[in-house]
Amino acid sequence: MEVIETKIDTHSAQYIENYAHMENLVARLREALRVAREERSEKAMKRLREQNKLSVRERLALLLDRDTPMLEIAPLAAYDMYDKGVHGAGSVAVIGVVHGREVLVMASDPTIKGGTIYPMGVKKSLRCQTIAMENNLPFINLIDSGGAYLPLQSEVFPDVDDGGRIFYNQAIMSKMGIPQIAAVMGLCTAGAAYMPAMSDEVVHVKGTGAIFLGGPPLVRAATGEVVTSEELGGADLHCRESGVSDYWADDDAHAIQIIRDIVKNLPNPGKSRLSTVSPRPPLYDPTEIYGIVPRNLSTLYDVREVIARIVDGSEFHEFKALYGPTLVCGWAYIHGYPVGILGNNGVLFSDSSLKATQFIELCDKRGIPLVFLQNITGYIVGREYERRGITKDGHKMVNAVATATVPKFTVMLGASFGAGNYGMCGRGYSPRFLWSWPNAQIGVMGGEQAANVLVSVKNDQLAREGKPPLTPEEIKAIKDPIIMLSEKESNAYYSTANLWDDGIIDPAKTRDVLGLAISASLNAPLHSGPQGFGIFRM
Repeated sequence: MEVIETKIDTHSAQYIENYAHMENLVARLREALRVAREERSEKAMKRLREQNKLSVRERLALLLDRDTPMLEIAPLAAYDMYDKGVHGAGSVAVIGVVHGREVLVMASDPTIKGGTIYPMGVKKSLRCQTIAMENNLPFINLIDSGGAYLPLQSEVFPDVDDGGRIFYNQAIMSKMGIPQIAAVMGLCTAGAAYMPAMSDEVVHVKGTGAIFLGGPPLVRAATGEVVTSEELGGADLHCRESGVSDYWADDDAHAIQIIRDIVKNLPNPGKSRLSTVSPRPPLYDPTEIYGIVPRNLSTLYDVREVIARIVDGSEFHEFKALYGPTLVCGWAYIHGYPVGILGNNGVLFSDSSLKATQFIELCDKRGIPLVFLQNITGYIVGREYERRGITKDGHKMVNAVATATVPKFTVMLGASFGAGNYGMCGRGYSPRFLWSWPNAQIGVMGGEQAANVLVSVKNDQLAREGKPPLTPEEIKAIKDPIIMLSEKESNAYYSTANLWDDGIIDPAKTRDVLGLAISASLNAPLHSGPQGFGIFRM
């Protein structure tokens, strides 16, 4: 493969300005992640100590193999929601290694509202189950939850993507043969009681762990019976009498050791094989990405410069380099894994769409995972392009993205607008994982463009009515609220809060995040279903 020769001047004023801007964005990201990990009330921490419990991070540290990499899922879910206090949507989710085997761990955080489940907590649980099912990962659930947050029960309970879907998924995962292991480390109340009940094996901590459909207050209100949590659903009851739980644990550390023993005893089906090579670092420092990416998303840059700082040896075998130049396609290796990369270098035209379609077909046929580096304002518009068939050519690309069966991974490097989001494998096209850089924006279109469209529509209406066009003051009154709303709802933090991605990542860590994700995906068959594509309109 040819080495990408960088054309970046790291001493230029533009590079230095870009670097400082991205460095500030990354600093903000690190602080947001620190807050999500560490900031808890003293009252909650005191109660944790009084109960002789480990914190959620301490539990994970004991569970996962030492000095092994870990990929956290949606650490900023529910960011800025629910009075800004439900960090990570009330849980921590990671893909990590236990006895040399990759697993997905979902752990309640009892220091956040007692582990109460909020609507975004349900959505995070569903997302983690999807990851486990798509990638055939054993699912370990460390449960310490008071059940649904009742003031928001209408957003937690009844719909197809609400709380009941968690238990539906557990049944499907069981049918699929995906191991499910639960540790009852605190309350498992109401709906949360079904999480261990529907798991394959259940470890129950004495004294603190309790499983019941209705807690002592509800039992007293409904029946008049006065009973303690331990009497109602403790380890002795469920390990000795009901049979709901399988293993008795003295404390958190003992429970985690039992889980490790269970995982060690699981049959290992092995992983899908790719034609790997020995991994090599890029020739260029990945932090140089900070200076490559412009502060203004509308400013174009060569995505090859980003690719050169992500792939092994900065080597890239480009496909159709002279055709459809607004989309860069080609093959490379990331941490020794072969990948097919599609990266935006401008708006998508018919030729770039057709190029993408052929490239995706080749990768799917050859069993090569796809990586989408998304920085796209959309497909080209205009009479001449419609005449040439941009709609049907864009359809071919979207069809190929949707029906490709190899693992797909998406990173939003900047803009993600309109149908370009679809064509470059946005969330609706089921990439195995999707991440955002801290500068990313997502929406039907940019705020300025959306505001201008509304102004144009209003002026057209006025013209039809024989009235004068909008005044500058009226235009401003229309545009300002639209732009402000767009800035709020299109930024990376709003996106990650709503779980439109699996997390915001430091651009310099993109290579490592992709490597971990590709490795996890190989626990499942390389093709997610029968190969083949739909009808391409000619």
